Amino acid sequence: MKIDAPLFESLVDDYQQRVDAALERWLPPPDVNPICLHQAMRYAVLAPGKRVRPILVYATASALGIDLKRVDGAASAVEIIHAYSLIHDDLPAMDDDDLRRGRPTCHRKFDEATAILAGDALQALAFYIISHDPQMTPDAEARLQMVEKLSLFSGSRGMAGGQAIDLAAVGKTLNIAELETMHIHKTGALIRTCVQLAALSTNKLSQQRHQALDSYAKLIGLSFQVQDDILDVTSDTVTLGKTQGADSARNKPTFPSIIGLHASREKAQELHQNALQALSIFGEEADILRYISAWFVERSN
Repeated sequence: MKIDAPLFESLVDDYQQRVDAALERWLPPPDVNPICLHQAMRYAVLAPGKRVRPILVYATASALGIDLKRVDGAASAVEIIHAYSLIHDDLPAMDDDDLRRGRPTCHRKFDEATAILAGDALQALAFYIISHDPQMTPDAEARLQMVEKLSLFSGSRGMAGGQAIDLAAVGKTLNIAELETMHIHKTGALIRTCVQLAALSTNKLSQQRHQALDSYAKLIGLSFQVQDDILDVTSDTVTLGKTQGADSARNKPTFPSIIGLHASREKAQELHQNALQALSIFGEEADILRYISAWFVERSN
């Protein structure tokens, strides 16, 4: 399938609508007790956003010829995990942010206690979906591997661990290897999970191709964060939907602060080219994934 900008935009729109419908099915209704908690969960998850992680799940499934209904649950779970992480990251005890996706953060809209509970409940919901969605693979071993990947990459050896490193790094000078390690965990781990969950939805994938997809996911996970750091310097609050310059204001180490803006742009492009190389064993069926890699380093928000 030849991917160009109009087709990619159409696919992204379809994927976004698809996961939004799935999320609506899984989230508790806003009028069911405890009402405030359920409203906070919905507020965080259904906020306008790019849905990058579900898009990556669907794109990987498309590249592998998997019926998209088999990955609706996986797409929902990773977006819910992402939403929970944003709620907690924004709390006063962590990044103390007031704006997320162009709206007040969850603890500002509700209160801190409700936001913490909403994050906790969303994390639990993600694992409920992976274990219960009847449309997902009936292979019990594959389903268990999905739970394993999601838990591993969300926990202390993944996203939560990356956030801990991030908090500890405030005001300190990191070298580039230490910064990459932090972001491979904080941002890259969940992006890697997206590709893994889709790949586990089929039993027709060779080990070589599975490893190639994992290498690709690691590379784009880091390139996504490099571009985020670049945009924190070059973009504006309205475009980003979050406070521009927040990392600099908190004296957090970023790629531009360590290697400079020009070198950061070169780094993003290098990671993109390496991601394309990782997909070299695939034919045009993986063009959607190649386009996503370019999108990650060319996006403006």
